Amino acid sequence: MSGRPGYKVGRIRIGMEAAILTAAEREFAERGFSGASILRIAERAGISRPNVHYYYQSKEALYRRVLTRIVEMWNDSFPEITPEDDPAQALEAYIRAKLAFSRSNPQASKIFASEVLRGAPLLKDYLEQNHASWLKGKAEVLRAWIEQGKMDEVDPLHLIFMIWSSTQHYADFDVQVKTALGKAEYSEADFSNISRTVTHIILKGCGVKPSGAV
Repeated sequence: MSGRPGYKVGRIRIGMEAAILTAAEREFAERGFSGASILRIAERAGISRPNVHYYYQSKEALYRRVLTRIVEMWNDSFPEITPEDDPAQALEAYIRAKLAFSRSNPQASKIFASEVLRGAPLLKDYLEQNHASWLKGKAEVLRAWIEQGKMDEVDPLHLIFMIWSSTQHYADFDVQVKTALGKAEYSEADFSNISRTVTHIILKGCGVKPSGAV
């Protein structure tokens, strides 16, 4: 299989696109959409500018892809849930995954926050369609858990919003948090404490007993 030309080309394409998106995230995080440069993105990725344009015809197209990729990765971190699942396990897993993403890829969260703060002009269609459908599905399961008495009667959407805001805070406002903690960087112990505390507060707030696995 690996010796087939088509397979090799496919691997090269995937690797090239990944390099471009990683470089673009760094560039957009540091300079914003207006200040970002395709030339610098190409240099960061170690490829030529024409190669970037081969995959993405414009800076806007690349920026849109970076934004949707961020949301897709966040969405993928919320496990598939059903009314039969245990809310504690599902919500704990989501909170841990979102915090881990904030720690490992803080620039992604900052790019998203910057786009939303300017009114999400390049992301609004995606948020209204693809993301709204994803959000509706998760909220329906949360409502089922409420009806079954597995959790208190809280608004499912606002619960999800609270998880987003509390987990992304550690990326979007990392300078503020690190300064308050007296740390240059988060340690493993810091993130363990953050995860345990955020999970405890959110789960207890919606009447779910933490599993103790955090």
